[in-house]
Amino acid sequence: MKILVIDDDRLVANSLKTILEADPEIEVAGTGNSGAQALALYETYKPDVLLMDIRMDGMTGLEVAESLLGKYPDAKILFLTTFSDDEYIIKALRIGAKGYLLKQNFESIVPSLKTVYIGQRVFGDEIVTKIPALIQDEPHGSLEGCGLSEKETEMITRVADGLSNKEIAEALYLSEGTVRNYISAILEKLGLRDRTQLAIFYYKHPL
Repeated sequence: MKILVIDDDRLVANSLKTILEADPEIEVAGTGNSGAQALALYETYKPDVLLMDIRMDGMTGLEVAESLLGKYPDAKILFLTTFSDDEYIIKALRIGAKGYLLKQNFESIVPSLKTVYIGQRVFGDEIVTKIPALIQDEPHGSLEGCGLSEKETEMITRVADGLSNKEIAEALYLSEGTVRNYISAILEKLGLRDRTQLAIFYYKHPL
């Protein structure tokens, strides 16, 4: 697993490199200390996961992530920061980050990277407890006004319940491929990036 580490504090970046490379499954391809370096190094190394701070001089980590995900929609970005600001968390969710951890929980960094690497999302306990309130603070509408079919609405409900494509397929007696196609079409119709945004959309637009 190839990791790129970006933190504006050189000491922190180097310390993270040392910690991560103690695991035989992890290779730190490079480290950087700014948003500009993050963009350049990502192009150079094409890491499996980008581990990145949020507050940096010039370009923030959120701006870097938005830029990279616009070009590489499958990029896996895990934020590691000392800040649990609500604005940062909701922006990270919206742009499609794979995770958001606080630096003080250093023991969870390696397991979280491995979780993100296999395609899942991970948020620290402090962040998870904030998400329902953040969603409730957003304006509410209704799914009924979004032009979705009954089947599409059912798909969204299952995704919001945390079911995988395989579990949805089994519940609705469909193939996984059909479920995948449905979800891709729903994301395109609603202008959303991934399943995380779809789940948030569901809770903001109840039936």
